[in-house]
Amino acid sequence: MSSFLASKRQVLVSACALATLTIVPALSHQAQAQAWPTARPITMVVGFPAGGSADMIARTIAEPLSKRLGTPVVIENVSGAGGTIAGQKVANAAPDGYTVFMASGSEVSIARLFNPAVKYNGETDFTAIGLVGDVPLVLVASPRAGLKTVAQALDKAKREPAALSYASSGVGTVLHVAGELLNQKAGTKIAHVPYRGAAQMAIDVAGGTIELAFFMTPTALPHIETGKMVALGVTTTARSRAAPQIPSLSETPALKGFDVSLWNGLFGPAKLPPAITARLNKELNEVLREPAVWQKLQKAGVETQGSTPQALTQRIRDEVQRVQSIAPAAMKSSS
Repeated sequence: MSSFLASKRQVLVSACALATLTIVPALSHQAQAQAWPTARPITMVVGFPAGGSADMIARTIAEPLSKRLGTPVVIENVSGAGGTIAGQKVANAAPDGYTVFMASGSEVSIARLFNPAVKYNGETDFTAIGLVGDVPLVLVASPRAGLKTVAQALDKAKREPAALSYASSGVGTVLHVAGELLNQKAGTKIAHVPYRGAAQMAIDVAGGTIELAFFMTPTALPHIETGKMVALGVTTTARSRAAPQIPSLSETPALKGFDVSLWNGLFGPAKLPPAITARLNKELNEVLREPAVWQKLQKAGVETQGSTPQALTQRIRDEVQRVQSIAPAAMKSSS
């Protein structure tokens, strides 16, 4: 009998020890989240060099976010491979709230669908914190193409399949995705010509070397205003705040529901504690409401929104699903 009791006592001790091993890490993570942030700096990783639009957005957010959190937020530019080197760095980081990622849909949703070298999955390897805003794209035509509306462009593309080509800043970019989504929705086969950047695209559109191109709206507006490009439509369902005179592509019946933009959001590594995610989301949304931040981002063409982590997560899922449906055709058109 005593042997039985001893055995029973040993089982109970083992069970308690196992429960303790399970509970202690959970309590430790909870304690870390409650103590966050300490005086330790938070690193905000950006996948592009200093001076670019991604860097500008990050720096505009970082300073007021630092003040609200009471700890420094330091920008680290990790450029290369279209921002995916930075993405891998953040995916590999500890989920302790001291490494965050200012990223766009190109790095988070689109890159892995076009590039097998990208090993992280934006849906599972990051924690969505909140949306910063959207930058609409705009479809433009060369003045020498004789096109004034997107309906005219689509009509010509159907009548003369080899007559038109469109330029983007590269295979797998959001500009490329916009072009292939247009082909899919309109039933056209406008050929894709990838460029290395916007500067040469602008020269070739103005000179008539290429008939159509997708640009970031802030990049194209000066050329549109001087007559070097003809604006056919912005790629969001609503007209751009920066250029309300330009129609939305979705206003054309053949492109109803057309909606593509370059969004920017804040992310952490996967398994970021919910308490830290919630705090960062709250402070990010408050920063976006600050007049100085709002005005600077609006001037740069970023239409600020803010969001919940859940809404940003859903947006990524929707974008991946949409891009997956056109990725094979997009790769074929660029080969």
